[in-house]
Amino acid sequence: MERRNVARKRILLVEDNEFNRDLFTQILADEFDIVAAIDGVTGIAKAIEEQPDLILMDLGLPALDGWEATRRIKAHDALKHIPVVAVTSHAMADDERRARAAGCDDYLAKPIDEDDLVAKIRKLI
Repeated sequence: MERRNVARKRILLVEDNEFNRDLFTQILADEFDIVAAIDGVTGIAKAIEEQPDLILMDLGLPALDGWEATRRIKAHDALKHIPVVAVTSHAMADDERRARAAGCDDYLAKPIDEDDLVAKIRKLI
């Protein structure tokens, strides 16, 4: 079978919890290249450096939370086109609205459903 030389899509995972980073990587690494950051400040820097196709953003991050990191990404001319999916344990009724108001293009509450996660990613990139 001939293998096509197609560039894999790159996802930036901004997540402070090591277990969650490992879990997301296990779920997604067969299909996507994964770049990780552990806080919002590093997430913004990695987004500028890596120019990912999509960002998975935890909202409860140290140093700079995901709400503000997303606002800054969406305000940055070189980054604003990148879809951001909030992946968070913030699952109160108003949190999805707040995440979208901060600039998130989609929202997933933890614990995540693997199929839903992959479907949302494929829809956006």
